[in-house]
Amino acid sequence: MLFAVPIAILAAVFTAFFMDKQTRQWIKPTIEMIEALPTVILGFLAGLWLAPHMEQNLPGFFALLIVVPVGVIVFGYGWTRLPKAIRNRVPLGKRALLMIPVVVFLGWFSMQMSIPMEDAWFNGDMRHWLTFSAGIDFDQRNAMVIGFAMGFALIPTIFSVTEDAIYNVPTYLVNGSLALGASGWQTLIGVVIPTASPGIFSAVMLGFGRGVGETMIVLMASGNTPLMEMNLFEGMRTLAANLAIEMPEAAVSSSHYRVLFLAGLVLFIFTFVFNTLAEVVRQRMRRKYGSL
Repeated sequence: MLFAVPIAILAAVFTAFFMDKQTRQWIKPTIEMIEALPTVILGFLAGLWLAPHMEQNLPGFFALLIVVPVGVIVFGYGWTRLPKAIRNRVPLGKRALLMIPVVVFLGWFSMQMSIPMEDAWFNGDMRHWLTFSAGIDFDQRNAMVIGFAMGFALIPTIFSVTEDAIYNVPTYLVNGSLALGASGWQTLIGVVIPTASPGIFSAVMLGFGRGVGETMIVLMASGNTPLMEMNLFEGMRTLAANLAIEMPEAAVSSSHYRVLFLAGLVLFIFTFVFNTLAEVVRQRMRRKYGSL
């Protein structure tokens, strides 16, 4: 959720409020098509490609978290310094497309810097440094891999619902705010986001519900260790994955069998309580901002 929510919501805000309709007509379906990918395929890619690649380029993945945001800000600042004659050649609603090659380059640059950073700061092996110098155990299939894979799977769900909520904000509210002198950002923060907040909250809770109940991605890429610690670099096992793994091996009417049913009940109660609280909060937000 920490990986998926900011990316999905910010992407939905830009697509619905700033992007021109022609570009939106193919950007939105393209992102929504990712949701149709079978989770078993995502789990397969996470376990057999992402996990080994992350292990080999661990400094590069951490560099991504710094290089990409900083690079995007630097590129944006550089774009504002260009002459207007050059900037006006690209329509305002299509300028986000310029970021695609920038982000690809920044990702490639981060991966290329992985080995030099590893040689300079971690004696050529970050995994060995984590284990023997920092005292942090590292498994190839760990919770961090799951974070990236599950985040990628949740982004389309959160994006789609959030984008619809923002796009369906009545135009008279937006036009009224702009007519009173508010800028685009002021209108977005003061009018559009509050009005669409029930839909945005619903999108987040839908993503949370899917994340809690997801089985195949976690099953194939987590290592499935039943003993866990608060360590992102170790394996994990969720309740849903535990049921999928152990139910075929449990003897009917045994204590193991009953404990697995108890785990399923706990998972059901957990999701039911959170979905109920989410619905209560959403209804209160709708009443609060419905008067607009």
